[in-house]
Amino acid sequence: MRIAVGLEYNGTAYCGWQTQPSGCAVQNVFERALAEIAGTRITAVCAGRTDAGVHATGQVAHFDVEVNRPLTAWVRGVNALLPASVAVTWAREVPAEFHARYSAVARTYRYLLLNRPERPGLWAGRVGWYHRPLDLGAMRRAARCLLGEQDFSAFRAAECQARSAIKLMHGISIERAGRLVTFEFCASAFLHHMVRIIVGCLIEIGAGRRPIGWLESLRDARDRTEAARTADSAGLYLAGVIYDPGWNLPSTPDTPPGPWPGHIGAASSTCR
Repeated sequence: MRIAVGLEYNGTAYCGWQTQPSGCAVQNVFERALAEIAGTRITAVCAGRTDAGVHATGQVAHFDVEVNRPLTAWVRGVNALLPASVAVTWAREVPAEFHARYSAVARTYRYLLLNRPERPGLWAGRVGWYHRPLDLGAMRRAARCLLGEQDFSAFRAAECQARSAIKLMHGISIERAGRLVTFEFCASAFLHHMVRIIVGCLIEIGAGRRPIGWLESLRDARDRTEAARTADSAGLYLAGVIYDPGWNLPSTPDTPPGPWPGHIGAASSTCR
């Protein structure tokens, strides 16, 4: 049978999701716990391969098993075997046609930025940091040019292996709560480092070092070397993966199902 699960993790201590020979990945510790429950080796497939230091509150994965276990075994049983920084939040039996990555219709990433003169202490490893004041209005106006179907070549890492840089951006939200600025992006899919590069560019605009129209110029130029530096991985979270309701999977509380009319502003979610 095929099982789908929800996962959350603090990625600070991990080299990303994807399994590595050194065993430093989230996938490594997750598959080891699955194997203990199943009594045999299990391979898990995720919806989004997060990078080193990146976190998740709404990761989704699937795996195939030939043994019969109650669904609680894939949640509480696996959690008992996982490090404290990784947890399964739900489990569902799904049809063999379901695929955690290819069945997804949209994903939401959230970037948390501490905006104050002092570096983070309590939040170290869980937020990005920028020390000077930021103009959220300027960043919101600049980000409008990224809505809809766009070529995001200027916002992809050099090592990105995606076949196409054209993605559909459903919505963007930029909001502030005290000293914390939250960027949220909902799109059909994301390129390698795409969110972190966009955030880096928006910080340049918010700090007044670049004009609002600079982001649109970058988009049209399609040249990564002209864009800003990549924002710190510590602030990035895979917040949710959205599937057709027919799969009957839980939605993360902060990422409800579509439709997703494009918008930009201070909203609670980009995928409403």
